[in-house]
Amino acid sequence: MPTNDSGQPIGAPLVGWTARPHPPRTPMSGRFCRVEPIDIERHAADLYAVHTDPSCWTYLSYGPFDEFDSYRRWLAEMAGLNDPLFYAIVDDRSSKAVGVAAYMRIDPSNGVIEVGHLNFSPALQRTAAATEAMYLMMRRAFDVLGYRRYEWKCDSLNMPSRRAAERLGFTFEGTFRQAIVYKNRNRDTTWHSIIDTEWPARKRAFEGWLAPENFDTAGQQRRTLAAFMRP
Repeated sequence: MPTNDSGQPIGAPLVGWTARPHPPRTPMSGRFCRVEPIDIERHAADLYAVHTDPSCWTYLSYGPFDEFDSYRRWLAEMAGLNDPLFYAIVDDRSSKAVGVAAYMRIDPSNGVIEVGHLNFSPALQRTAAATEAMYLMMRRAFDVLGYRRYEWKCDSLNMPSRRAAERLGFTFEGTFRQAIVYKNRNRDTTWHSIIDTEWPARKRAFEGWLAPENFDTAGQQRRTLAAFMRP
């Protein structure tokens, strides 16, 4: 472990470190889906149609929306922001937008970025497209933009989100108690992360799972992502 002149332990030096670029407003394409910057004319109606179940909005600080016009206005406002930077997840087979994700709390100087505002409709949940969308966003953050840390945070009571983070290879880091007040209720927030030194192994696992040979003729996985994640 490195030390300073007084013999105190200090962090490892980052030789040549520079601030990272801000994520671009460009699409990310895979075999099952495309992750596209929000386009109100192309995505708003699709997204509103697939998020009618109130449970889609339980752990988000906004929604549900009673009418399309109010949702469209809200989405247009979000689409104009740089942080969070919203994307639509478009199913490749139907060409319909079926979910939302965003880069947020973007910290170029420290190389830290979070994925959030996740709202996967029933049409996207537990599909290969859902996993691929998360892989595409991670790959851009680490491989293209050179970020050092990729975060996932959620309400500690949101067990599907916590299980998803674990399945996707995130490390649980702890719980921030009474971190947020939203919808007039308390939120304890769980923190999860992947760091750059872990990413190569995670990337191999995702690519092994997403490979065509891992799916049978009915589209069912042959091996689970967890199996690929094991050392």
